[in-house]
Amino acid sequence: MIRIDGSYGEGGGQILRTALSLSTCLKTPFEIYNIRKGRPRLGLLPQHLTSVNAVAKICSAELLGASFGSTSLIFKPGDIQPGNYEFDVAERRGSAGSVTLVAQAILPVLGSTKSRVTIKGGTHVAYSPPFDYLAEVLMPFLNRSGNTINAKLINYGFFPVGRGKAVFDFNQNPYVRSLSSVLERGPLKGLSLVSRVANLPIGIAERQRNQFLKLLENDFPQPKVEQVTEAVRADCPGTYMFLKAEFENITVGFCSLGERGKQAETVATEVYQEYKSYLLSSENVYDYHLADQICIFLALSRFRSGNQSDPFIIKTNKLTNHLQTNIWLIRQFIPGFQPIVKSP
Repeated sequence: MIRIDGSYGEGGGQILRTALSLSTCLKTPFEIYNIRKGRPRLGLLPQHLTSVNAVAKICSAELLGASFGSTSLIFKPGDIQPGNYEFDVAERRGSAGSVTLVAQAILPVLGSTKSRVTIKGGTHVAYSPPFDYLAEVLMPFLNRSGNTINAKLINYGFFPVGRGKAVFDFNQNPYVRSLSSVLERGPLKGLSLVSRVANLPIGIAERQRNQFLKLLENDFPQPKVEQVTEAVRADCPGTYMFLKAEFENITVGFCSLGERGKQAETVATEVYQEYKSYLLSSENVYDYHLADQICIFLALSRFRSGNQSDPFIIKTNKLTNHLQTNIWLIRQFIPGFQPIVKSP
C-alpha cells in the first residue's frame, strides 16, 4: 500500500483526486493522511467526498475514513465496472462543490469504457475549471487517443447554490492510440469568446465582452473573434467569461468568474491578461491549467504502452506549484514518470 502525505506541495484536493484515479487504474491501494492540510478548511469537503464515493462505486473499492471532515483515508480498489452513474455533490450536505473537479477523478478511470456519468453541483465555481474548459479544451486533447468523451451541460450552477448538472458520455474505441506530446502550438486558427450571466442584467455580459474586445484590439488588431453573449438559466445569480483559442496543434482556454462587488470590466481584463501572457511567447504550447490536467493521462498512456523510457515534454507558460505537486504524486504510483517541463 502506498502512503501519501496530503500536505505535500500545494496540499489541496488535487492530490486526493489524482491518487484515486491512479489507484483505480493501476489496482494499487493507498493511504492518504493530512488531507487538504494546505487549505483553510481541512479534510474532506462535499466535493472531495463525492469524488471518493464516486470512484469507489465505479470500482467497488473498500473504504476507511470516507466521512465529512476526515483528514485520512484508506482506499482499496476493485475492478472497474462500466455503466450509467449519477453523483450529486450536495446529496448529503448543501454545497455548490465543483462538478468538474469530481469529473477529473472519474475521467481517467472510465476513459476507455462505454459509460455515462451525470454529476450535479457547481458547474462554474471558484478554484476549479469551468465546464466550458473541460468540454472545449481538455476533451479535445484526450480524444486525440481515439476514444470519444463527450460532455453536455444540462443546467448551470453558480456559487453559493450550485444545482448545476453535466453529463459525460464515454465511448470506447478498441483502437486507442498512445497520447503524445505537442511540441509546437502552430498558427492561431481562431478565437471563440462567451460572456454569460444568470439572473442578472444582460448588460453585464455585454460590458465583459466589450472590455475584452477593446483590450484585444489595442494589442492584437488582426484576429476575428466568434462571440456569444447571452443570459442563461440557473438557480442563483452568476456571471463568467470564457475564451477558447484554437491553434493548429492545440486548443487552450482562459476563464474568469464574476462575483459580488467585482466589476464586469475586471472579469474581462483577467481573461485577457491570461491570454496575453500565454500568447507572448511562441514557445508556450499548453496553458498552465492544461499542463496540470493532462499529466495523469500522459503518464497512464505511457505506462500502458510500456514506453516509459521516452519522456514527454510539457511546454507551458507557467510552472505552477499545482503542476509540480501533481508530478510528485504521479511518481508515487509510477516511479519512472519524469516529464520534461519547459516554462519561462
